[in-house]
Amino acid sequence: MSAPEVLWQPTPETIAGTRIAAFAAWVAERRGLSFGDPPDHDALWRWSVEHLDQFWGDFATWSGVLPGVPDDEVLTDRRMPGAVWFPGRTVNYAEQAFRAATDQHPALVAVAEDTEPVEISWAALRGQVGAFAATLRRLGVQRGDRVVGYLPNVPEAIVAFLGAAAVGAVWSSCAPDFGTRAVLDRFAQIEPTVLVAVDGYRFNGRDHDRRAVVAELRAGLPTVRTTIAVPRIFPGELPDGALPWAEAVADGQEPAFEPLPFDAPLWIVYSSGTTGLPKGIVHGHGGVVLEQRKWGELHNDLGPGERFYWYTSTAWMMWNVVASSLLCGATAILHDGAPAYPAVDAQFALAARVGITQLGTSAGYLTAGMKAGIRPRDSYDLSALRLIGSTGSPLPTAAYHWVYEAVSDDVQLVSASGGTDVATGFIGSSPLLPVTAGELQRPMLGVAAASWNEDGEPVTGELGELVITEPMPSMPLYFWNDPDGSRYREAYFEPWPGVWRHGDWLEITDRGTCLITGRSDSTLNRGGVRMGTADIYAVVEAFPEVADCVVLGVELPDGGYWMPLFVQLAPGEELTGELVGRLKAEIRAQASPRHVPDEVIAVPGVPHTRTGKRLEVPLKRLFQGVDPAKAVNTGTVDDASLVEHYVALAQQRGSTRTG
Repeated sequence: MSAPEVLWQPTPETIAGTRIAAFAAWVAERRGLSFGDPPDHDALWRWSVEHLDQFWGDFATWSGVLPGVPDDEVLTDRRMPGAVWFPGRTVNYAEQAFRAATDQHPALVAVAEDTEPVEISWAALRGQVGAFAATLRRLGVQRGDRVVGYLPNVPEAIVAFLGAAAVGAVWSSCAPDFGTRAVLDRFAQIEPTVLVAVDGYRFNGRDHDRRAVVAELRAGLPTVRTTIAVPRIFPGELPDGALPWAEAVADGQEPAFEPLPFDAPLWIVYSSGTTGLPKGIVHGHGGVVLEQRKWGELHNDLGPGERFYWYTSTAWMMWNVVASSLLCGATAILHDGAPAYPAVDAQFALAARVGITQLGTSAGYLTAGMKAGIRPRDSYDLSALRLIGSTGSPLPTAAYHWVYEAVSDDVQLVSASGGTDVATGFIGSSPLLPVTAGELQRPMLGVAAASWNEDGEPVTGELGELVITEPMPSMPLYFWNDPDGSRYREAYFEPWPGVWRHGDWLEITDRGTCLITGRSDSTLNRGGVRMGTADIYAVVEAFPEVADCVVLGVELPDGGYWMPLFVQLAPGEELTGELVGRLKAEIRAQASPRHVPDEVIAVPGVPHTRTGKRLEVPLKRLFQGVDPAKAVNTGTVDDASLVEHYVALAQQRGSTRTG
């Protein structure tokens, strides 16, 4: 098979100016190694995973996070889980966030649907963080206490997070589009002492009142001693007994940063919780600082003067990534609003308006732009834009071509794969390498990623399980309320103890590029041939008649296999026999005969998790006869009403099968 088309290629001049090239040269001189000139990414990666202690020790020194740590004191226990990194060293994330502060560039740019962009200087941010940290201390918050935010993607969320981190408190957040039950499913587990809550939010041009939800949260979280009220929709109103945000940050001052062990808990993020209570995933200060500095500086060449944006809410790990761009000295762009308001080109309009240099979004957004036929390059000045990031789900090959034709032919398109589980990426970008259509560039430095078959053997050129065979600093410290670590081990270290199994299908080509083709636990397996769902989505999403879709592979009790394709049709379209025929023919031609679904079924919509992932596994469980209450936690679904349609379909099919 011929290699895919190269869509972007770095020049020797651009490579020479990158941070990854500077780091490679520094390591080569320090260690007496050679990575080539320009540096060979694959050689650098091999060294980074074969000598983890050297790589992370050198990066900690080069970045200034923890300089001068001897190799034998970097990783003193390599077990997974339970690896021990930089024992005896102290790091405070909030302190690190201000190390690259400058008067030349703002720290934050806040944009919203109903206001003009607002720039916040590093000095102003520092003063507010100092004030908020002092308020927390005055309220009796101590190291290890939990501070939670029910907030949109606004500066107050960044200030509260950094203030909590400065004190050594543990941060956790939910977006205000979450209902009471979904928030309590998360926050009640961790017993917070302080709740920072907004009164409402604006989305798609409409105001959404959340005062009643906040009242229910206060009633449902008995450990909360203080509520700090952030005005958004109803200025001047204050919940009974709440502390106004303005008072919490009134006394601007220099922050006092608590020296914390490398593995002190920083934040709690959550699994999607599609089949039960979301798991509270705890990450540490030191591991996140190093991973985010590595990801930002070496892989995205992120630094002062860059304007970093990723469309996200505070419920998605990408918000934590946006906050972490401060660690690299970049300006974080905070977008409070809908992703495609007032029009589908909204994020490109924003890029032109505030000079975004790195624009991160979802595969769904780029695909929607492609389907809408927009050409942002004809409407906006995108000359500042040099990198476009995509995550959340596999990016179809057609969308790669659309970006280079309709957005910019001089931008690095980065399709990345990682997870909330590690608060970083496994596979993503390198400014040393070309971008090829439909493929992810490489595993990231320090990430011992491999594709394994069912026998635990590495494979190339075929689908296997994405595994990580060596520890990463930002792997979870533990799950909340998991004292013996059993839930943690079950989540990642089965069936291979000591090896992280992520739950994605990965193919590594003979050229070293990567393809992520969907979740392995929702994988299609027809006649023993394993197939990723992304191959089908790439074909179906190109049909203008289809707005969204989901395909399931359902193992039946009688040993049979049923593979339906559910399609949400575009307005005004009908699922005719002719359309079904064209869909099946194109899937057969573009993927394979095995990919052709057994049925094509029209549905009113496709439910997703709140981070944008199709609900493949829970829907599959419905059709396998699992009790709906156990199969799907509707509090984690973007539109829970859609689930009822699939429940009815599953029940109807079950009665037909047994009748």
